[in-house]
Amino acid sequence: MENPEFDAELDARGLYCPEPVMMLHSRILDVPAGGILRVTATDPSTVRDIPRFCQFLGHELLALDQPDGEFHFMIRRGG
Repeated sequence: MENPEFDAELDARGLYCPEPVMMLHSRILDVPAGGILRVTATDPSTVRDIPRFCQFLGHELLALDQPDGEFHFMIRRGG
């Protein structure tokens, strides 16, 4: 994944379901509408859970990359 600019970051490495999504729910509130949050996680369930989180709450999943056993998400906060 290219390294586009982002407004905030969430490091959820080493955490397991449901913690990454619970932390995402809080952290996305720190991002302005239209801003981008970068999430890094190691739990494979985030590949399922984070896209669903975005879909249900009106955020846009811009990118998902999986380098070196990690999962990197770029999420644009909905308005």
